[in-house]
Amino acid sequence: MSGDLLSDLLAPLRLHGVFHSRWLAHAPWGVSGERDDCALLHYVVTGSCTVELPGSAPVRLEPGDLAVFPHGSAHRLGDRPGGPAVPLAEVLPEREPGDVTTVEIPGPGPRTLMLCGGLHYDRAAAAPLYQALPPLLTLRSEQLHAHPLLGATLHRLAGEWDTAGPGAQLVALRAFEMVFVLALRAALDLGCPADQPILQALRHPGIAAALRAVHTRFAETWTLESLAAEAGMSRSAFAAAFRRMVGQAPMRHLTARRMQEAARLLTETRLPQHRISERVGYGSPVGFHLAFRQWYGVTPGDFRHQAG
Repeated sequence: MSGDLLSDLLAPLRLHGVFHSRWLAHAPWGVSGERDDCALLHYVVTGSCTVELPGSAPVRLEPGDLAVFPHGSAHRLGDRPGGPAVPLAEVLPEREPGDVTTVEIPGPGPRTLMLCGGLHYDRAAAAPLYQALPPLLTLRSEQLHAHPLLGATLHRLAGEWDTAGPGAQLVALRAFEMVFVLALRAALDLGCPADQPILQALRHPGIAAALRAVHTRFAETWTLESLAAEAGMSRSAFAAAFRRMVGQAPMRHLTARRMQEAARLLTETRLPQHRISERVGYGSPVGFHLAFRQWYGVTPGDFRHQAG
């Protein structure tokens, strides 16, 4: 990866809390959850389970496997695919950040012990590139062994269930945050499946260099030609590769990053609009006004007013 693009990708998330739980589920069992405003982690300690996402083939998790849902995508967990499932809200009606609980599902069959964590973040602050990550990343036990710090942290989290000590909530947040970052790094190190082109983009020297420029130097006067030069590629090859891997045209992705930062400045600062337009790469306040309205459907002033 060019520079530390992963850090640039994750830094704006502003993680603010983790809900974590230990599951003791005896077959037959199944639980379905709706999309949640958090990144989700499922780590199988003993036993096994199946993950099902709409429109995707079931994924079997064995002992030591880790499943990461960057967007908290709706999914089903169970001892087998296609079985009956109860809504997660019936099993865990309250899942506030900072809470911790143990879930027990009785049954006559084999038991699965699983550690689950939900890292809450400001979805509006997620970088456009983060939003392009696949709904599920799976790391197998043998793959975790290649990343000792990740494996050791998961092992300690699964084995130590003391939530009453001083600073327990902060410790849990930082531990799950580290697991999340290390898991994404491990996923990038493992290769780039054809069905996950965004991971290819993060590993591609030229595309990653352009992405780093877009996400950290968005205020500069970029053109398709200058971004291609940053990537060390011809204009046509760069444009085609960027669209294929990132899912957007380069200039569209640049606009998305600029508009995200503009929205943040409008809601979190009192900077006048002409200063914000300069900070996000628009030399003309009028051009910024028109671009913002086209992107969000409201003027910058109305957006700031609606945000309170």
